[in-house]
Amino acid sequence: MNTNDLKIFESVAVNASFTKAAEEMFTVQSNITARIKNLESELKIELFTRTSRKVILTEEGKIFLTYSRKINSLANEVKELFSAPDRLSGILNIGCIETTMALKVPGVINHFTNQYPGVTLNFSTGTSIKLISDVLNFKLDAAFVVAPIFNPELSSLVIKEEKLSIISSVNQRDLGHLGIQPVKIVVFDQGCSYRQRLETWLSNQGIFNYQCTILNTLEGIINFVEAGVGITVLPEELIRKHYDHRQLNSHPLEGDLSTLTTVLINRIDIALPKTLQMFKRYFENDAVIANAS
Repeated sequence: MNTNDLKIFESVAVNASFTKAAEEMFTVQSNITARIKNLESELKIELFTRTSRKVILTEEGKIFLTYSRKINSLANEVKELFSAPDRLSGILNIGCIETTMALKVPGVINHFTNQYPGVTLNFSTGTSIKLISDVLNFKLDAAFVVAPIFNPELSSLVIKEEKLSIISSVNQRDLGHLGIQPVKIVVFDQGCSYRQRLETWLSNQGIFNYQCTILNTLEGIINFVEAGVGITVLPEELIRKHYDHRQLNSHPLEGDLSTLTTVLINRIDIALPKTLQMFKRYFENDAVIANAS
């Protein structure tokens, strides 16, 4: 068993495919298959259940994945221990909800990569539910999601508390007559915290029948709301900083629905690589956060 075998195993586990793992590891499928068989023979367990479409981790495989991650994390930690901070290198896979991507990520990329040019930041977006799942399944090193987080396997660092508003087209000056006609909303898919807030608000107004237009980009939602397709919920700061010039009206929410807290999560059962430690420090220091906003 060596660390390369463990990386191959992890790639198969994440991709649920020998073919995709071979592409990711820049090798042939037969090599991937042989290395997994050798691992299974050495460990005397079956790591995967093979089907015609994909491979699935067995219960023993799930346990071994946790140990594999720890071993590789420790190996990287040893390498980083003897590396000067300015020579820090590697890849960080970070997940973001769309609004965090718009508000925080550009500043972070600029400051972090200037200080650590050897580190590649690989960002991807999704709903909080999807991002939490990806962190738990080792597909992401960390993710910006919406609090609260109750999973004991995850550590969370508070990043920001945001004020939320209902956003409409400029032609909709108030929300007092929403119930008179079919209500239309423009939202991300199920699992989006902003969508949940809007649906809860509608329910509190006695509105239970509404038509959803579902989009997967923030820019798309802004465009549709501006065109009068429907209303949405987004952070006030986002609208103020990036869309103040657009034909939009902002209607502040009140009470428990009016605020949303963003946290940065990561698994607690593996040692943090130095790259992630340095990344998290950017949000532990208020001055740095202000500069990156």
